[in-house]
Amino acid sequence: MYEHDLILMSALIFAPAAFGLGCLLLPKSWLEFTRWFALTGSVVTLILSLILLVDYYNRLDFHRGPKTLNDHSSLLEARVDEAARRASLELPGSREGYDCYASVPWVEKFNINYEIGVDGLSLPLIVLTTIIFVVSVLASWSIQENIRVYFAFLLILETGVLGVFHALDLFLFYVFYEVMLIPMYFLIGLWGGARRKYAAMKFVIYTLVGSVLLLVAIILLSFVEVRDYFDKSMVDTTAAIRKRESPNLVESDARSMRTFSIPVLQRVGQVAMLELTGQAHRIAAKPKSEGARTPRWDPKPRPDGQIELLGREVSTGEAKSRRADDPIYKSSYQYLIFILLFVGFAIKVPLIPLHSWLPDAHVEAPTPISMILAGVLLKLGGYGIFRIAYPICPYAAHELSGWIAGLGAFAIIYGALVCLGQTDFKRLLAYSSISHMGYVILGLGAWTGGGAWQYWAWAMNGAVYQMIAHGITSAAMFFIVGVVYERAHHRDLNGLGGLWASMPFFGGVALLLFFASMGLPGLCGFVGELLVVLGAWKFSPLLTILAILSTVLTAGYLLWAWQRVFLGTNPNTAHYPDLSLREAIILLTLLLLAIALGVFPQTLVLNWSEGSITGLAESLSLLTR
Repeated sequence: MYEHDLILMSALIFAPAAFGLGCLLLPKSWLEFTRWFALTGSVVTLILSLILLVDYYNRLDFHRGPKTLNDHSSLLEARVDEAARRASLELPGSREGYDCYASVPWVEKFNINYEIGVDGLSLPLIVLTTIIFVVSVLASWSIQENIRVYFAFLLILETGVLGVFHALDLFLFYVFYEVMLIPMYFLIGLWGGARRKYAAMKFVIYTLVGSVLLLVAIILLSFVEVRDYFDKSMVDTTAAIRKRESPNLVESDARSMRTFSIPVLQRVGQVAMLELTGQAHRIAAKPKSEGARTPRWDPKPRPDGQIELLGREVSTGEAKSRRADDPIYKSSYQYLIFILLFVGFAIKVPLIPLHSWLPDAHVEAPTPISMILAGVLLKLGGYGIFRIAYPICPYAAHELSGWIAGLGAFAIIYGALVCLGQTDFKRLLAYSSISHMGYVILGLGAWTGGGAWQYWAWAMNGAVYQMIAHGITSAAMFFIVGVVYERAHHRDLNGLGGLWASMPFFGGVALLLFFASMGLPGLCGFVGELLVVLGAWKFSPLLTILAILSTVLTAGYLLWAWQRVFLGTNPNTAHYPDLSLREAIILLTLLLLAIALGVFPQTLVLNWSEGSITGLAESLSLLTR
């Protein structure tokens, strides 16, 4: 039910912030209790995310049946009619929808709604976020200064991240996106290393530049006329309400409709692509005989070749005339919005040459914040491109797909080459994140349309899986650096060595996690990279070969780093104690996840994410025919 969805998802989003604010109310002397209180908050959030996961999976299984679990449809975008109904100011009513979706008015004057939901794209990232924050809170046990404020910022940051992954309203998305900025600035600037202020400021400047670009794109999208994507009765009702409130309002303004709803704007992008590719004849209105809540995302062609886009007025002459005057249906406007969105999110990925903030932020950030930064925050950029940039501006995305895939392949190679020259353990891992996230961009850019759309679906599924796998392995790798730093008090690879003799258990666990990061079969890093290169081969064999060859570089710099840290003899490291119970719990948890995701990728992730991702790839590819 609608109320159930709203309560569960809202509790999941705001539970961390509630516990974070609670930390500020605790007495200063309650240091140990504050730590356990923060851990309780993160665990409660993890439990809520698992409840949401089970709820989603059960609905998916119930409504599709076990034999059609991977049907290419997305629960989230299937609810565009529900989003339209809410956005048109119709009174809330009962819902029989089977996806996790909720929307209530927020700033009605500007048609801004508290619109949230999850599907197979966002849910894996939500679960990943809650897991990484639990282990990061455990890793924060070594923080000794101002721990109440530290944990408050940490948990508020989690609320910002979860809000981004839930938001289906562009304005709400932007609010949560900005909420993350303040906690990260202080977490780096107050608890970081010697150059923490410089790193924190650099992080803020880069992030603000990206945020400004996103804001400009959101403002441009807010002027798009969307009345043709609503039932005529909804538009008539809205116009009547406005005329009663403002009798002098002209008819065109009364009937005008604007929205920040991401699902509705995705429909606009599909129609724009058909218009710009000379396929306007394929635009079809949804027959009136169908219910207003038909759960369908894929704009599959009908027998007559037309594509139904869930807007009853989109194919009328009046609607076509309005599209001729609206700039969103012009190629220059599509390019402008897409570039603003893509660059804004690419900074967060980060994509070369917008990456220089990342090594400094990682080097100066405390270990738990590096775990969150690599494990979760970098995924926000890829998620934004998936959720917003590609579906809303598919024409520009398709036309620029070669450049995007090329940037991804270049990031893979460049990041791996730079890693070979690093002597700072943390900086090496920072550049390795750039290389690994390059697979995400390559998978996104490998757009093969028409009958070959399945290849792109593989690449996109691989990109999403790569985000999950990298979230696990990168958090583990940065914690490994933290363990070494707490004992050696430096990160110079040339000054380490011999740790396996004094820390054999740590060395063995670290070796397996290094293997997971380099993509060894049977571990999580292998699945995503394999799917990406299989899907990208059809798009560009050259770029795919470069990505495959980079695995040799990845194995080289990771194994070389492990050897410099753990092998040999070193009297300076001979007395180091092995892992404590807390450290062992953190690393073993992440290792077990890396193994489980590598051995059971279909069961643990693809069964409930593949439908949404494949549905998105198929629906966008069909528009290129």
